[in-house]
Amino acid sequence: MKLIRNILLILLVVISFNTKAQKIPVVGVLPNLSDSALLDVVQRQTFRYFWDFAHPVSGLSRERSNVAYDYGSEVVTTGGTGFGIMSTIVATERGWIKRDTAAKFLLKMVKFLSKADAYHGVFPHWLNGTTGKVIPFSRKDDGADLVESSYLFQGLLCARQYFNTKDRTEEELRNRINWLWNEIEWNWFTKGGEDVLYWHWSPNNGWSMDFPIRGFNECLITYILAASAQRYQVSADVYHRGWAQSNFFKNGKEFYGYKLPLGFDYGGPLFFSHYSFLGVDPNGLKDQYADYWEQNKNHTLINREHCVRNPGKFKGYGENCWGLTAGDTYDGYNAYSPTNDFGTITPTAALSAFPYTPEYSMKALRHFYYDLGDKIWSEYGFVDAFNETKDWYAKSHLAIDQGPIIVMIENYRSGLMWKLLMSCPEIQNGLNKLGFTSPYLKK
Repeated sequence: MKLIRNILLILLVVISFNTKAQKIPVVGVLPNLSDSALLDVVQRQTFRYFWDFAHPVSGLSRERSNVAYDYGSEVVTTGGTGFGIMSTIVATERGWIKRDTAAKFLLKMVKFLSKADAYHGVFPHWLNGTTGKVIPFSRKDDGADLVESSYLFQGLLCARQYFNTKDRTEEELRNRINWLWNEIEWNWFTKGGEDVLYWHWSPNNGWSMDFPIRGFNECLITYILAASAQRYQVSADVYHRGWAQSNFFKNGKEFYGYKLPLGFDYGGPLFFSHYSFLGVDPNGLKDQYADYWEQNKNHTLINREHCVRNPGKFKGYGENCWGLTAGDTYDGYNAYSPTNDFGTITPTAALSAFPYTPEYSMKALRHFYYDLGDKIWSEYGFVDAFNETKDWYAKSHLAIDQGPIIVMIENYRSGLMWKLLMSCPEIQNGLNKLGFTSPYLKK
């Protein structure tokens, strides 16, 4: 009996240790951190959103930390899960979670996705995290969401490249990712052969959303993936005649002294320069339309300069407090930009811009953490947004805002996610096919 009791005690200690080892600790505002240590703290605590707050059944990423939309706590997000997958890779590489535990966690997700609702291989924007059934995003948006699914597969392809050993779990993970990836009917979303991709299709409403995906905005990754597919791929004409043909694609004007090659005047919300570039490395990336490093850096500098000049005279704006993008705000949700500015700063805007403006982003990070920390620092990193003019500070977190903080800081520090996605043979083929040049591409 004594031997059995001792064995049980040892097992309990081992189980307790392993459980604790996979928990990410919550820390408050720590004094006098170096830049590197501060980045560690912010990445690690923000990762808790995708680890400790993951849906308990599917492992997928919840849409938001607060219950909203009358759907209860079951809403998981396809695109946000893609960002969560990339964040899990960062956490594995940095040693916050064990590699085998991360692989099992991602395999759980992929197994769930293989049984979840999908249409021509494409997932809806929202799923029920327990059942895998579609949760309508709007009345007619109850089917496939090509853009959200692109963010998901951006993450899954990175996971396939990272978990590359002969371990049985990792092998199964890669095989299942490939199966899902190869089942996407990208060409279906040309709506019968048009030279453009369409965002939505529904088994109940068909093409009635009628939303062609034209640039320039956050959707570049969709065209790159569609051209990269080994089955059901689209032609280069779909990119050149669809994505690159709109009255807001080419710009070329200067704003606050910075030239903006593409997109809306003043650049639009900053997530345009984040979502597609979580995995697509803009360093040296060019095509006939733009140098994408110049595009993203100048977009960021325009956004920051607007906040520094602060034409709206909003409280708090300045050299260390900037960043306009989509997120929660005092009266709902809004996509803020220099042309749509009502005083709300969203931390993900400046923090996800680390690769483009590291000095300015670090100043913003130190301001957010040390000067505003008691108001905006939480168990899942920074809250979604704040508006000092209105004395409003969000309590919420959104997957699509938390994920880019972790991933883009990591791309600034090590280029990890850029190296992974750009190492995919399919992505290299797709970029070549569309006429891109990049240091990753063979001449």
